[in-house]
Amino acid sequence: MAQMLFYENVTPVSPQRHGDLSVEISDYEFAGKVNSVPVMAAELPAAASDYTIVFAGNEESVTPVVILGIEDGTNAYVGEDGVWAADYIPAFVRRYPFVFSQNEDKLILCVDENHAGCNREGKGQRLFDDKGERSDYLSAMLRFLEESQTQFARTRTFCQRLKELDLLEPMQADITMPSGEKKSLRGFMVISREKLKNLAPEKLSELVKTNELELAYIHLLSMNNFRQVIQKQAGAAPAAPADGAAPAAEAVAEAPAAEAPAAEAPAAEAPAAEAAE
Repeated sequence: MAQMLFYENVTPVSPQRHGDLSVEISDYEFAGKVNSVPVMAAELPAAASDYTIVFAGNEESVTPVVILGIEDGTNAYVGEDGVWAADYIPAFVRRYPFVFSQNEDKLILCVDENHAGCNREGKGQRLFDDKGERSDYLSAMLRFLEESQTQFARTRTFCQRLKELDLLEPMQADITMPSGEKKSLRGFMVISREKLKNLAPEKLSELVKTNELELAYIHLLSMNNFRQVIQKQAGAAPAAPADGAAPAAEAVAEAPAAEAPAAEAPAAEAPAAEAAE
């Protein structure tokens, strides 16, 4: 599997092994230490109201991700009570603890047995009934993952087009926290407005017909949400300076020398955050 994040012990689902297994999802604590997760193209309109959407990847492929924290190992959208602090929750999170693995051309439904909600005491939703048949819950999760797989293929096509048109450029965000501390978030890419505006008319027409131009501008609009994640992250940080200075973030293009390190990140690796010098 290309991307695991909070998955730890993924095992193929079967009535022999999981006939008495139940899953109880009571909170999102399992996602509390990831500072980004992948999203699909179909999710961008809904995700853009709550998150900053960027692209992570390498020379071969990229994928859209939403930024959840400005430091590695932090998710500002999950509170101490495990509640997700946004209206929209990415499908990557909602599908947990299930995931597909691939064996040659066959997709296999798996479950993370290490998830705290997996139990054999009947708490939550059973995966199989007493006859060993799939429960309605497991069938619904399987359909959800199948639809996600279809959307993943469409997302890959969108990202391939962005690369073919050379629209992506490495960026970094220079951030000033309410405490005055300065940080820099990098290891991600964004669509270049200038390159987008300067596309040949026939290329722009293609993007319009496939609705990909709309997705591009949704991504660019979401960059205004950096302030949201900073404010959420600062919720447990020292109080703002007495002058009431608001947290600030400025996205700047990385120098050409920084392009190679940015491109070396795995396709779904979270952007790296570090304190500015």
